[in-house]
Parts: sequence; C-alpha cells; structure tokens
Amino acid sequence: MSQSLAGIPAAPGIAVGPVYLLRWEVPEVRYRIITDEQIPREMARLHEAIERAKARLNQVRERAERHAGADEAAIFDVQASMLEDRELVGAAEAYIHQNLGAEKAFDLVMLDWRRHFAGASAPMLRERVGDLTDLHIRVLSILLGLPDHDPVDLPKGSGAILVTHDLTPSLTVQLDREAIVGIATDAGTRTSHVAILARSLGLPAVVGLRDITSRLEGGERLILDGSAGLIVVDPSNEEVEEYRDRALREIQEQDELRTLAHVEAVSVDGVRITIRANVDLPDEAEAAANSGAEGVGLMRTEFLVVGRATMPDEDEQYRAYRRVVEAFEGRPVVIRTFDIGGDKLPVGGFPTEANPFLGWRAIRMCLDQPEIFKTQLRALLRAAVHGDVRIMLPLIVTRDEVQQARTLLNEAVEELARRGAEFRADVALGVMVETPAAALSADTLARDVSFFSIGTNDLEQYTPAVDRGNANLAARFTALHPAVLQLIRRTVDVANEYGLDVAVCGEMASQPLMAFALLGLGVRNLSVSPRGVPLMKRIVRAVRIDEAAKAALAALDAPTAALAEMELRRVLSAALAQSAPVRDGLLGGG
Repeated sequence: MSQSLAGIPAAPGIAVGPVYLLRWEVPEVRYRIITDEQIPREMARLHEAIERAKARLNQVRERAERHAGADEAAIFDVQASMLEDRELVGAAEAYIHQNLGAEKAFDLVMLDWRRHFAGASAPMLRERVGDLTDLHIRVLSILLGLPDHDPVDLPKGSGAILVTHDLTPSLTVQLDREAIVGIATDAGTRTSHVAILARSLGLPAVVGLRDITSRLEGGERLILDGSAGLIVVDPSNEEVEEYRDRALREIQEQDELRTLAHVEAVSVDGVRITIRANVDLPDEAEAAANSGAEGVGLMRTEFLVVGRATMPDEDEQYRAYRRVVEAFEGRPVVIRTFDIGGDKLPVGGFPTEANPFLGWRAIRMCLDQPEIFKTQLRALLRAAVHGDVRIMLPLIVTRDEVQQARTLLNEAVEELARRGAEFRADVALGVMVETPAAALSADTLARDVSFFSIGTNDLEQYTPAVDRGNANLAARFTALHPAVLQLIRRTVDVANEYGLDVAVCGEMASQPLMAFALLGLGVRNLSVSPRGVPLMKRIVRAVRIDEAAKAALAALDAPTAALAEMELRRVLSAALAQSAPVRDGLLGGG
C-alpha cells in the first residue's frame, strides 16, 4: 500500500524512480577488545581500510572532476592528504596497541581530531572539520563492512531519486544529472542550498521531509512531486500512470511556455518589465542566455570558493566571469561579490561562529580581507571589457561599507593601470538590500550607488527573525509578512526618488503570486532561474499593473500574511483565467 509524505516544494517537476538512499553520517562503533595476538591483524585492517579509502577518494575525484570541474573536485585532494598524515595514523595505531579493535581505534582518533580542529584558533583548521567528518564516515564504513555510499557510483540513465539528510559540498560536486532524476532531503527549505541547486540543475526536489532517510530502506519505487512538495512511497501502477500523465502535461506546458521565451514582458496595460536570469555556475551561461533573459540579474560567485582549499586567483576568476559576460553578448550581467558565510562556507579561512548568518560574512569579510576582495574586483574589471558588467555588494547595511568598497575598487583600477592590463573602470556599482537596516536607510545608500537589488531570501529571514534553513520554521517563512512588503515598498520608493534601477533577485521573484505582488509594489526588474523566465513573461503578459498595484496595496493593509495571500491570489487567478487556463500549481509558493 502506498504512503504519501509531505515536505516543502523546492524545485518543480515530477520524477518516478527507485530510491538511492545516501546515509552520509558517522556510524556507531562499539568497543571491541582484542588480544595481543590479534594486534598485527588489526593493524593490517587499519592500513588496508586507509588505502582503500584513498583509492576511493581518487576514483571519486576523477568522476567529480568530469561532472563539476577540477577546481570543485580539489576538495578530495585535501581529504586524501589528511589520510596520509602520520600523526593521525600513528594515533590510531597506538590505540590498537592498547588492545582496541581497529574500527574503535580510528573512531576515537577522529572524534578527538574533530574536537581539536573545531576548537582551534586558526580558521583554516576549524574549517577542516567537514573534511574530517567525511573521512570518519568513509574509513569506518570500510572497517565495519557497511555499504559504500557515494552518488558518484550511480550509472548514467539509472533514473534514481537521491534521498539523503542534506547535501554537503563534497556530495554536491559528485551529482550527475544524467543519473539522478530527483532529490528528497530531511533538511532544507525553499531557499536552502539544496533547493537552489536543484532548480539550477532542473531536478525536481522536495526538502524538509524531516525523517525520510529513516523511513526508507533504499530501492523502493518513489513518486516525487516537486511542485506540490509531496512524495509517494511504493505507489500503485495506477498512481504511477497518473503522475506520469501529469509529468507529460507539465512538459507540454513547459514547451508552450518556451514559445514566450523571446517575446517582450509587457503587461496588458502596457508596462514594460525586465526579466533577467540568476546564474550560479559559468556552465549555465549559454542556456541562461538562450532562455529569453535580458541579461543576468544575479551571478553568484561562491562556486569559486566553496569546497576549495585555496582561494581562486585573478586569472581563474576572470575566465569564469568572462564566459558568462560573453554568453550574454552585451546584455547587462550583474555579478555579486563573494557572499561567503552562513550556508556558503569555503574549506578554509573562515571562522566557526555560533550565529554565522549574523556573523563575519559577505561584504564584512571582503572589507576585512582587502587583498582577497581586490583580486576579485580586478578580475571583474577585466571581464567588463567583454560586456556590460555591473558589480553588486552583498549584505550592505551602512554607507561606510559602500564607501570602503569603492575605495578598494579604485585601488584595483590603479593596480590594473600600473600593470598595463586591459580593463574598464566605468563599471556600475550597486548593493543588495537584504536586511531591514538596509531598507530603512536606503536613502543613505542611494547617494553612492547606481542600483539596488532586493535580496528577498535574506530579507524574509532577517525581518521576522526566521531561519530560512530550518524546516521546522518553514510555515513561518513568508515574503507576505506585512513588514517584508513594507520594506520592499520603502526600497522601491527610495530608488525611484533617486533615479536608481531596482530589481528583485531572490526566490520571491520566481514564484508567480510573489512576483505579482512585487509588480504591484513597483518593481520593474525581476531576476529568476533561467527555467523560470518564460513563466514570468506569461505572468506579466496576463496582468494589468494597475490591478497589481491595488492588490499589493490591499496586501500591505492586510493584518496577516494569509489574508495578504488571499487577496493577491484572488486578483491574479482572475487575470490568468481571462488570458489562459490556470494550470495546477501555477500559483503555488504563497
């Protein structure tokens, strides 16, 4: 008998396939006392397990390099070098000489090393904890004879649905979209790393399922409905056929939407809206450029850092930025400077903090590490030779931060000029408005920048004090909180007063109901995932902006998010019904 489980819709689409269960967690190890005569055998077991783990890391690295590139696969070089550390291996050998079995000996050493590294004063050491945990899992799995779980092993065309607790950087770089057709996780929310990744890869995903990994054994047939946030375990043949029919209809609807890719986004009452694309990786640039997007509203640059043992140099960054800029052939490309911290951590060089989302991250880290920041700025100025590059600063809350960033930008210009490098100095500088502080003091920021971009993912988090990565709080995480809407309107009003462009590049812009609210609040520039560009054009071309403004005003006056959603849904449903039938789930995400 089938069983339905509800989670959070993270990436649209329907997938049907067998469960590939990835339990990437440290197994429990019992104490096992050995005799003196057994010591040589346990020593041999330890060394054999380490060698097998190193061979496995090399295999994983080679496959990850083919899927994600050499830079991203370098995380496994770091792990392999740690397994060769004589102090680590010697400590495990010492425990075996004290008559402990090899698995417990290794377990105790890794627990000790993880505690030691987590408490180290050097940020580089603290950030090694994740690598140590990966090695802890990998070697113990070999010693205990447990299944070797790596997504890299899935053969192409296997059509599996990956089920795991969460996706770490070391797991993410192994994903092969030709083997995996969907993702389901215990953890996560609509704006968490795994959700954004799934949408970028075009994989249906359901997150926030809490305990799905403990409910499944692996191999079960599964239906995953990423639009509804639902999975069906062991469905009947009739249910599978029903969902496959729905999936076919969704594909047909996507094909119909793609006919809108290259038309203008003009509302029924003649208001022109700019639709741009969010780009996470240079590999996505060509597809994004062909999606109908009028440029890039947000290029994230964290892919250059996350999972790396070293920071990327200027030339590597320049090549990555240039690829995206050239793909868009003169259309604007807004590139966000490093937003490292929170849920986007590099392998080394970043502190472990009790509250990283409010900590040393984004522009704060960049200003405190001027050489790292100027390296990125020089690469961006060089890439600007090839198109319309615009630089965007994340997590700005004071005018001082903008002015310090501009000083460093000017220094980067001077350094390139002294080198005789080819670059452009007339690059627009803008800021992300993603905190209440930035929105309320937007008038002080407007004097020093060329544009605003509202980062609704963080604005929705910081305004009502709701952790967007906490599945337990998902129902409380809403863009329609009255305070969030008021802060967006405040930002738009200031931008209009100072003659600045203002865009929204957060996930709010990708959800039809939320996008309708943004249009009513005065936003005229939306940046969405490349796959979402035709859908946003469909929404814009079906509505009147004057009606959206009235609905947004009613939402602003609503005492609760639920009442705001009700009013917006009523008006948008009527508009869509007049232009074309409303497909199931089109207005989801409220």
